[in-house]
Amino acid sequence: MKKFGIIALSFILLFSLAACSSSGKETSGGKDDKITLRVAWWGGQPRHDYTMKVIEMYEKAHPNIEIEAEFANFDDYWKKLAPMAAANQLPDIIQMDTAYLSQYGEKGQLEDLTKYTEDGTIDVSSIDENTISGGKIGDNLYGFNLGSNVLSVITNDDMLTDSGVELNDEAWTWDQFVQMATDVQKSTDKYGTNGMNPADVFFPYYLRTQGERFYNEAGNGLAYKDDQLFVDYFNMQLDLVDAKAFPTPDVQAQVKGLEDDFIVKGNAAMTWNWSNQYLGFAQLTDSPLSLNLPPEQADNTALFLKPSMYFSVPKSSEHKEEAAKFIDFFVNDVEANKLIKGDRGVPVSSKVMEAIKPELTEEETKIFEYVEMASQNASKADPPDPLGSAEVMKALKDVSEQILFKKITPDAGAKTFRTKAEEILARNK
Repeated sequence: MKKFGIIALSFILLFSLAACSSSGKETSGGKDDKITLRVAWWGGQPRHDYTMKVIEMYEKAHPNIEIEAEFANFDDYWKKLAPMAAANQLPDIIQMDTAYLSQYGEKGQLEDLTKYTEDGTIDVSSIDENTISGGKIGDNLYGFNLGSNVLSVITNDDMLTDSGVELNDEAWTWDQFVQMATDVQKSTDKYGTNGMNPADVFFPYYLRTQGERFYNEAGNGLAYKDDQLFVDYFNMQLDLVDAKAFPTPDVQAQVKGLEDDFIVKGNAAMTWNWSNQYLGFAQLTDSPLSLNLPPEQADNTALFLKPSMYFSVPKSSEHKEEAAKFIDFFVNDVEANKLIKGDRGVPVSSKVMEAIKPELTEEETKIFEYVEMASQNASKADPPDPLGSAEVMKALKDVSEQILFKKITPDAGAKTFRTKAEEILARNK
């Protein structure tokens, strides 16, 4: 196996040459022949570090398996994955996001993992069926859930205290969030909050706090009918930009990973992120951080348990069963999960979760407790994003940037986005 340092310097080369490389063919078909599995994921440096250790554990237990690691930050990851898919050269195991599951699954690029759960290759005896079903499109299991996540607002407690700001996360409102962020800016000359990017996460959450949803159940149109909700949401963001409590899109775009986040750099008091991100932030800053429920989550049970990410196996893989065995190890091996802990979400296996609790640090325990607390007032998660969702989200991002740069008004943006989104989703009718 390539050493981590080499891989960290050469992942771009690995990605760019993937279309020209084999997926790891056996030389003579014997059971002792080396099999090479390519495993791809996105994340920050702490995730890369422990994932490489998990890979080393797996290789030691399976001497006939050699694993090539390919990783990048979130944005670069999908840019590199797309040409691999076009060339039919996807890695054997792909870390998959809900926003892309339909895009890859419904285009016939992903293997249905159901047979591997049914024959025990992936042991699901301690995993709840609802947790597994989060990776299904129809009857096909295109992604195996790696952990449960909940939306959160992570805060720098010292900055809040220094600004005289108090946060009661069980009952705060959107107006109070805006006021808090503004007060922090006035007191510290820092951002009150990060840019709530990507919009495809936080605008749908805002809709849920208003009792609405983003996509309709059929996945062929937008669910919310009143564009005033769109206008109100982006007016709120404009108010924060005007108060210099919120970064403009060009500044936000400079954040390529956790290491660059405003809260890590000490340039913001709050960051909107999924609960599993807390561990990375805590590891990258010396400031005391807290996990908080987002505004107005209670009345409409706006929060939900989200599959943090999946592992998927492409149809093009020559080693699907071996890939499934690695997934089984990743989700069910206790020693491996003592390294993974909560970074990819709270473990899906109840046995693993109980076994690793005594091993958790204070920060990791906070994630587990937060997810457990949030789940007590959470509603059903939305189904995986429909086909075309990546285009819809790009349209939302483009319109969002135009609004925040004040090139168009929120009213005009609402109309533009609805027209474009409905046009894209209409293909699913």
